[in-house]
Amino acid sequence: MSELSEQIKEILNYGPICDHCLGRFFGKRTHGLGNDERGRALRIYSCIEEDIPFRPEEETCWICGNLFDTVDSWAEKVKESLEGLEFKTLLLGCKIPPMISESEEMVWSDLSLKSPEPVKAEFNRETGKRIISQLGCEVNFKRPDVVAVCNIAGDSVEVEVNPVYIYGRYRKNIRGIPQTRWHCRECRGSGCERCGFTGKMYQDSVEELIGRPLIELFEAEDAILHGSGREDIDALMIGTGRPFVIEIVKPRLRDISFEDMESAIGDYAKGSVEAVFDHVSDRHEVETLKSGKAHKKYSILVEVDGDFSSEDVKSALNCLKGATIDQRTPDRVSHRRADLVRKRKVIDIECLGVEDGKFRIEVLGDAGLYIKELISGDEGRTEPNLSLNLGADAKVTALDVIMVEGVVPESRKFD
Repeated sequence: MSELSEQIKEILNYGPICDHCLGRFFGKRTHGLGNDERGRALRIYSCIEEDIPFRPEEETCWICGNLFDTVDSWAEKVKESLEGLEFKTLLLGCKIPPMISESEEMVWSDLSLKSPEPVKAEFNRETGKRIISQLGCEVNFKRPDVVAVCNIAGDSVEVEVNPVYIYGRYRKNIRGIPQTRWHCRECRGSGCERCGFTGKMYQDSVEELIGRPLIELFEAEDAILHGSGREDIDALMIGTGRPFVIEIVKPRLRDISFEDMESAIGDYAKGSVEAVFDHVSDRHEVETLKSGKAHKKYSILVEVDGDFSSEDVKSALNCLKGATIDQRTPDRVSHRRADLVRKRKVIDIECLGVEDGKFRIEVLGDAGLYIKELISGDEGRTEPNLSLNLGADAKVTALDVIMVEGVVPESRKFD
């Protein structure tokens, strides 16, 4: 008797076994057959080898409990759980009772089987084929829109809706709002007298002015803004806008046009914030955006104590052009940032003229360069600085970000 015949005989001696489980013990041998077809063929082959009558197995399978008789009903359960969700790609998974996995693994070990397939793999494949054919979606193993997990023991389906990520640029046209939600320092978001029981230091943010209308459009739970750097609350973000990715959390709808998104934000924010979207993004691009070292250009108004001309300021700025600046964490953010000395480069800086007695200055610098401190010196925490070069106190009275470089390919931005 051949080794295959011996293995089949020993498997059959464990107890009643369905064709699916029998075929799966040799699931990686031969192609073009389902495990049930393979199992039936092996059962017939064993009967021919032993010259005994062929009888299909009618008792309950000791390994899976005839799980594969329920594949159609599981496919229906999954379809019902996905009702109302918009998606193009799907990944199916399952939680198999430990007894099933332990039983098949015991046979693999006892007989030193070299080509078995796990029950999870067959269940996912067979159930998935039925769902895919009926819903017209596609399987995606890396970044599916939706993941459905069949909990066999619990007789339930758990659905995970993956986020939608969209890359774009935003402008912030008013001062006084933060980039992201800012929880109250006292209650940390739970609500108290200081924050008027809102849980927030500021009632609006760029994140919320963009996110709230998108939450409604996508019928989502939340929207999280991932920006390329940050701007101060009192700064404008104008010019070409700041690159960002908006993460739409648990959306029921996914197929929303960029035009509809931009229009909804415009109607809601009423000009305080604008957004233009470029492409569908992903988590990897968020990481690139957050870690990228994009150069930034600023337009600032600077007030100087004393009687100084534009030529005096230009001369003082020349010493900063191309310079590497040592910046200790500014006093104004020391409560939330590590106290470190960072080296940042001023790529270009120039005085454009005088406006209402203040100097209009443009600065192009490395990511992370603190502009206010580059001007004031922050009591010696930033060196060199404009105040030191002039020998007089100087401070920024208005700060606008006018350019942030992109760190990923893009085709749409503000003019």
